[in-house]
Amino acid sequence: MRGAAHREIPCALAVDVLVHKREQWRPSSTGNLIARTLAGARRHIWTRQTPPAREAVQRDEREVWILHPNGEPLPSAVSPERTQVVLIDGSWRESLEMTRSIASWGRTVSLPMTGESRYWLRTQQEGARFSTVEALLFLLRAMGLEETRAALEAQFELHVYASLRSRGALERAQEFLENSPIRAAFPEVIEQLHTRRPLETGQ
Repeated sequence: MRGAAHREIPCALAVDVLVHKREQWRPSSTGNLIARTLAGARRHIWTRQTPPAREAVQRDEREVWILHPNGEPLPSAVSPERTQVVLIDGSWRESLEMTRSIASWGRTVSLPMTGESRYWLRTQQEGARFSTVEALLFLLRAMGLEETRAALEAQFELHVYASLRSRGALERAQEFLENSPIRAAFPEVIEQLHTRRPLETGQ
């Protein structure tokens, strides 16, 4: 299924994902999804003992943004081709610690994120909290990268839908599908999923 639906998505913005060590093996991780689908995106595993070095993450001739709700407002008139965003992938508590550890790398930036999360794989939507990939989707829209945003959103929605079905949550998956762009984006893949028996997966 993943092979049939996989699209490598071009992106003018440089994207690096800092993934907490406990997050890297979770099938529900959206940080892994970003690294898998967005062209040029890189994943770096973070541990308290051996965090990634700044020089291993920072890219030449790009201003580094660290995306976090506690950051300053999004700057205006920015160029995606000259910007690198570092996303934090972990639990809320893990993300705070990770952000503090790399705060000196660049500018910590927040986004006005509204609405309800579509990340139905974990119960963390309270308090306007969104998944890592949803934060990136808000940023891509703010930067005017709508084609990239729409393609990544489709991959994210398919990830959530397929994961719900694989867990056996068929009614929940059907509810999710009702308002999803993947009905039009991946009709053949949806049909394939409907003809397969759901498999149990880990959280």
